[in-house]
Amino acid sequence: MLKEWMKPYKSYLIFMVIFSFVLGLSIVAQAYLIVTIIDAVFLQQVHYSNLLHIFALLVLALLTRTLFRAYIKKIGIAMAGKIKTDVRLKLLRFFTSRSAFASKQGQSGQKTSHFMDGVDELDGYYSQYIPQAIQSVIVPLMIFVVILFEHWATAAIIVVTAPFIPIFMVIIGIKTGEKSKEQLSQMAAFSGTFLDTLQGLPTLKLFGKSKEQKQKIEKSSLSFRDATMEVLKVAFTNSLALEFISMLSVGLIALEIALRMIIVQDTNFFTGFLMLILAPEFFTKLKELGSAFHTGKQSSGAAQNIEELLAEENEPTKWGEVELNDNVPPALTLSKIQFGYGEGQFQSVEISLTINRYERVAIIGPTGAGKSTLLNVIAGIFPIQAGEYEMDSIKQKNVKEASWYSKLSYIAQDAYLFSGTLLENIALGHVEKASETEMWTAIKEAGLLEWVQSLPQGLQTPIGEGGRGLSGGEKQRVIMARAFLKQPQLVLFDEPTTGLDVKTEKLLQNSMLKLAKSATIITVAHRLHTIRSAHKIILLNRGGIQAIGTHNELLASEPLYRKMVTIQEGGGGNEGS
Repeated sequence: MLKEWMKPYKSYLIFMVIFSFVLGLSIVAQAYLIVTIIDAVFLQQVHYSNLLHIFALLVLALLTRTLFRAYIKKIGIAMAGKIKTDVRLKLLRFFTSRSAFASKQGQSGQKTSHFMDGVDELDGYYSQYIPQAIQSVIVPLMIFVVILFEHWATAAIIVVTAPFIPIFMVIIGIKTGEKSKEQLSQMAAFSGTFLDTLQGLPTLKLFGKSKEQKQKIEKSSLSFRDATMEVLKVAFTNSLALEFISMLSVGLIALEIALRMIIVQDTNFFTGFLMLILAPEFFTKLKELGSAFHTGKQSSGAAQNIEELLAEENEPTKWGEVELNDNVPPALTLSKIQFGYGEGQFQSVEISLTINRYERVAIIGPTGAGKSTLLNVIAGIFPIQAGEYEMDSIKQKNVKEASWYSKLSYIAQDAYLFSGTLLENIALGHVEKASETEMWTAIKEAGLLEWVQSLPQGLQTPIGEGGRGLSGGEKQRVIMARAFLKQPQLVLFDEPTTGLDVKTEKLLQNSMLKLAKSATIITVAHRLHTIRSAHKIILLNRGGIQAIGTHNELLASEPLYRKMVTIQEGGGGNEGS
């Protein structure tokens, strides 16, 4: 996968190869020039003034070496940045193409960790390992060719000792990949636990469970620490072994040169000194490859995690290419549909239902009856397992997704506000840029006008992630303003008034009635007094429809409905979803 992601950027690799050749030439030239200067000054007694041109060439070689090494690094960083953007886009497409149910699986912190930490971990492979691998193939090869022509005995020692470095790299690299994958898994788990705890902190405090969660975070943190220490242990072992092999190899070459210069006397100072400069350069490049290889294997562990994630079964809701009528709300027909979450979880029985244009429909029932899930099915974000779902007599699988969602607004209890300005949050979902008149009209219809006008920054007021800084009622009215700005023809409510005070609830109810003038309204109702005027009330029970009728009809014919109304009127509490 790492190599696959690199294919669109072959031009970067070509530049790195060319620059590595130039780098190799500058290193060899630098060695020759240093030896020439020292030999001339100390052995041949040549005056410095006669070597100024060689000094100039040496400075040029040093600058060339520095600049081209920096260029190679810069190219690697640029390539890493582009590939990380590509991978994040792949992850974004993967998550956004999933069904609503699949999207809710897993912790949001883990998903964030994949986007941020997991993708960032790929950086080392492209910005360090690949540039270093190219350098460590080309430059040592060029140095070895020079050594072979200048002094065969030194080349023979290199042939014997150099292979130990790549062999050791492979052995350590396998271990590094396994440990890095484990470390990233632990980091994702820790991120997920920590973020979920922060988001649910008020609830944990209210139920006295904060201590237990603290222990859970501590355990997750320690697991991540231990996994990190394992990776570092492998890294230190790798560095020690590479240093030892390089030092031993250079030491053998130095001993061999000394013996040939002093005892055998078949090697002159120029050649011997040149070998003592080039040999460390040769092993330094291999040693740098060893360190970069460790980083590359860490990236390999991250890539494997991402690859496994992208390989997960992804079942987006199927859509076609037929456009719906733009002028009126669609009539909805559900024929013998079934839906559910799999074995051992909620599973519906066959449901048949017709919702006409401009109807106000309420879905009610006991906890676990499938109210919110049925609403998700109607919204087209939860797949059906059997039966047919038709919109204006067109099968759902044939309807164009954009055409459907352009007509729809879904207002849930947990509808999300993002970090940004009030204006940006209200405009979310509005395809075209709204005019100032449209924006203020939507704000007024949602009952937000006085509140917005009282804010010092008005529509530019910043909102925290998740709507931090706003009350529950303010959040819901901002979301209602989104709907008024969009002017949808179908509005789905998952009882947005639950938990609100009477005054705010009344404001939202008035807003809902305004939306009903030009749209079909479908509401999952927990507070039954809010849906008495509905044209059609659907009573769900045990995964199926028990009855359909108006408030008066159900009150007269359905004991379960009468019981639910009596409990709420008697203060027995709300029915949960």
